[in-house]
Amino acid sequence: MAFIKEESEDVKIEETFSVKHEETEEQTDLMALKEESQELNEMEEKDQYDKQDDLIIDEKSFSCSQTENTLRKRANGHDLTCQQCGKSFNRKGHLKVHMRIHTGEKPHTCQQCGISFTQEVVLNRHVRIHTGERPFTCQQCGRSFTEKGHLKVHMRVHTGEKPYTCQQCGKSFSQKVILNRHVRIHTLEKSFTCKLCGIDFIKEESLKSHMRSHTGEKPYTCKLCGNSFIQKGSLKSHMRIHTGEKPFTCKLCENSFNRKASLKSHMRIHTGEQPFTCPQCGKSFTHKPTFNNHMRIHTGEKPFSCKLCGKGFVRKASLKNHVRTHTGEQPFTCPQCGRGFTYKTTFNAHMRIHTGEQPYTCPKCGRSFRQKTTFNVHMRVHTGEKPFSCQQCGKSFAEKGNLKKHMRIHTGEKPFTCDQCGKSFARKVNLDSHMKIHIQLLSV
Repeated sequence: MAFIKEESEDVKIEETFSVKHEETEEQTDLMALKEESQELNEMEEKDQYDKQDDLIIDEKSFSCSQTENTLRKRANGHDLTCQQCGKSFNRKGHLKVHMRIHTGEKPHTCQQCGISFTQEVVLNRHVRIHTGERPFTCQQCGRSFTEKGHLKVHMRVHTGEKPYTCQQCGKSFSQKVILNRHVRIHTLEKSFTCKLCGIDFIKEESLKSHMRSHTGEKPYTCKLCGNSFIQKGSLKSHMRIHTGEKPFTCKLCENSFNRKASLKSHMRIHTGEQPFTCPQCGKSFTHKPTFNNHMRIHTGEKPFSCKLCGKGFVRKASLKNHVRTHTGEQPFTCPQCGRGFTYKTTFNAHMRIHTGEQPYTCPKCGRSFRQKTTFNVHMRVHTGEKPFSCQQCGKSFAEKGNLKKHMRIHTGEKPFTCDQCGKSFARKVNLDSHMKIHIQLLSV
């Protein structure tokens, strides 16, 4: 299925914060309105079990007839209508909460990060970001979620429910955001499609820019370092590396960024937002690159190929690491002993030799390890797991190295040769024992 990509993420990303004061106020009101609508709906669900004389009303409407307004009054005769926007409510508490949109009041503050909210229930939901609490659990696969709505969306993975249907072609979707993206295909007068990969674009300029990802053309070059870029906006962002300019600042923690997209991604640390949801398994992600990498697990796509050996990789970083096996590059050097390493993970593990750090501790026996791989192997002592099996005789081993040694029984390989007499052995330990014979003979 072809997806519409309106603009490149580097230059046309949706703005979270507006520079203009008027746009900021408008966006704040819209966010508050959405927040209010969600919480009032929850309050209404609770209210329906209480004994009351109130009538259930449609709070999504901002205007109504005089008769409907009359019905929305409480039994005691008080008018529960907002004097600023005309919206009516069936409870005084609902009106009080609604008024905070106009007053800007946010009386409920998070004690951990200082973010304030108009309603206590929204604060309680936000606090789960810090506590890690996930009270809503899927009974089918055990996945847990911080919000009830996220669980509801996830359940469609199991039920196959697709409640959002396109009125134009009848195609159904599990999420509203996917439907909205799909609808653009019908609403746009023109759709520009890439003939190489099938992605659709709203503007012809966007398609031209996209084509450079296939052709490799990079027409925008930095005059300071010579790096070239596909898009002009990418060059503009790159120039801030040289100037040190970071014009996008987080209002919550004062971290600054040289790209607006980086600020937007950073804000999700505070909000806990995970806007990218896998339609296959329901797993959610904070950042789109992580989501894209995850999707390749389902598709089997490996878009990054080594030009030297042809091996494919899911992630660009994995390809970069792999290429070092051909070039011999060791960019990570130990400042203590000068030893070089190909991979950062290997370098980090080596540094623990000097620091003595052993961060991986066995919960069964308390033994600690410098490396995670060693820790994982040790855990098999307790679990009894033997994941490496011989295809010829079926014997299993806890370590890959032991299986490799065992296979020499079947292949007859003897890679360890005595320098004194030329005798060969399948295992190094046997060679070491044999060498002792020569040492004893020499000492006589």
